[in-house]
Amino acid sequence: MEIIHFLLDFLKDPLAMLQGFLNEYDTLTYAILFMVIFVETGFIVMPLLPGDSLLFATGLLASTTGQLDVRIIIPLLILAALLGDNVNYFVGKKFSAFIKSKDKILFLKREYITQTEEFYEKHGGKAVILARFMPIIRTIAPFVAGAGSMKYSKYITYCILGAVLWVTSITLLGFFLGNNDFVKDNFEKVVLGIVFVSIAPMIIGVIRAKFFPSKNA
Repeated sequence: MEIIHFLLDFLKDPLAMLQGFLNEYDTLTYAILFMVIFVETGFIVMPLLPGDSLLFATGLLASTTGQLDVRIIIPLLILAALLGDNVNYFVGKKFSAFIKSKDKILFLKREYITQTEEFYEKHGGKAVILARFMPIIRTIAPFVAGAGSMKYSKYITYCILGAVLWVTSITLLGFFLGNNDFVKDNFEKVVLGIVFVSIAPMIIGVIRAKFFPSKNA
C-alpha cells in the first residue's frame, strides 16, 4: 500500500514531492528522477507515473533553486527514457501473449494496449514520437512496438528522436517559465494544462471513433 500512496502523492503534487527529495537527499535526487522516468517508460504495468509534470517541475526547480543542473538533468533523463523504452520493447517481444491474455495487471488494462495498437496502425513509425507526449500510451507504446511487427532498427531511430524531443522540450519549458509569478503561484493549474494538452489527441480520437465512425473507416 505504501507504493500506492507514494504514486498518488506524486501524481497530486510532483513539485512538492521533488522539493522534498531535494531537501532530504540533495544530489541523490538525480538518481530518483532517473528511476522514475525509467520505471514509467520501462515497466508496462506502471503507466500512471507523472512523466510530463515531473519534467516540468524539474525544469522549474532547476531554474528557481539552482539545486538541480539542467545540463545534467536533460541528458540523464533522455538516457533513462531510452533505457526504459528498450526494456519495454524487448518485454513486448517476449511476453506479449501472456500480458494480452489478462484483462488487467495492476494499473494496466488490456484496452490500453488495444488503443495503442490502433494508434500505431494509424500513424506508423511517427507514432513512437507522438506517443512520447501522451500519458499512459507512452508507457505502452514500446511494448506494442516489440510485440508487433516493427523492426528494432526502425523503432530505435524514432525512439531516440522522441526521447530527445520529450525530455528537452518539457524540461526547458519548466526552466524558462520557472521565474514567472503566475506559473509559480498556479503550478497545479499549469500542470493540469500540460496534461490536458498531452491527452487531447486521445480524447479527440475517442470522440471521433464514437460519434463519427464512418470517418475512421
